[in-house]
Amino acid sequence: MSKKTVLVTGASRGIGKAVALKFAQKGYRVAINCVSRRDDLMQVKKEVESYQTECLAYVGDVGVYDNCREMFDLVKKQFGSPDVLVNNAGISYIGLFQDMTPEDWDRVIRVNLDSVFYCCKLALPDMISRKSGRIINVSSVWGTTGASCETAYSAAKGGVNALTRALAKEAAPSGIQVNAVACGAIDTEMNSFMSDEELISLIDEIPMNRLGKASEVADLVYHLAYKAGYLTGQVITLDGGWI
Repeated sequence: MSKKTVLVTGASRGIGKAVALKFAQKGYRVAINCVSRRDDLMQVKKEVESYQTECLAYVGDVGVYDNCREMFDLVKKQFGSPDVLVNNAGISYIGLFQDMTPEDWDRVIRVNLDSVFYCCKLALPDMISRKSGRIINVSSVWGTTGASCETAYSAAKGGVNALTRALAKEAAPSGIQVNAVACGAIDTEMNSFMSDEELISLIDEIPMNRLGKASEVADLVYHLAYKAGYLTGQVITLDGGWI
């Protein structure tokens, strides 16, 4: 396979890290990003490079357009335009709707939804000129069903799902596929706030009787990037039968 490039946002840990390592194993050049965990991101960079492939690491908030533009400029300079974009950056907010401040709302929407718009906007022109490209957005089941005490997160992920479906229709004539993975309960640091009792109760609700693994999300993301040539505009639920 000729060398291709993947850009993964939110890649210092969890799902993003697993996705970056999966593509590295498959011989892709990998660009990774996080907002502040520089040491963790540099460790992921080392792990990517252990697969004998190149890696570029960029620290910056992709909820800010100027940061996204700088990141894409660096990726293009070192690797050329990304062949695959994985929009994974995200944060959660847990609390009652009436306790959420406008600043809380803006931050959740900016990181989870605005970043997807910015990165897609910057990736698309070169994908269109090449008549090829894959965009995979990491979403959540809450974007489909909504979650109590996670209103902003649910709204943002619902926006990601709608953006995925709409952009897929625009981009398909140019040979670009856009899909999303709506994750259920995945065993990552984002769920570390739960007590042991809460975790046991959650697992009891999941027919497969366990949390998902970040590596399982990475496997599906890679499949959408490398296979599934006729699949676009889909929000694929990966939740062990939970929802």
